[in-house]
Amino acid sequence: MVVKTPKMPEIATIPGASAEGASHCGMREVTIGGMSTQIAIRLPDELVAFLDRAVASGRVPSRAALVTSAVEREMRRLAAVQDSEILRSSGLDNDLGGLVGWTAAHARAED
Repeated sequence: MVVKTPKMPEIATIPGASAEGASHCGMREVTIGGMSTQIAIRLPDELVAFLDRAVASGRVPSRAALVTSAVEREMRRLAAVQDSEILRSSGLDNDLGGLVGWTAAHARAED
């Protein structure tokens, strides 16, 4: 099964981030169950305990699944922030202006 993922902002466009050593995250094809890269990360003990409780309760199949889900959610949030900044700077010029204006005034991106 092949899934198209949305275009994500480049690292250099994310406030406070650096493009040094970063790769471009554009539209790509992902094969579910395909290859992945194993990485080592350090997490505070309370986050590891949270991951372990989620796995033990059966809410997620693995630590990696939960971390992957969280990173994908953050990618979507950053893309939405970038989209809203583009709309804010370019202005509204189409028939969806009212909807976009209401969303911009009422939606929150939680950190």
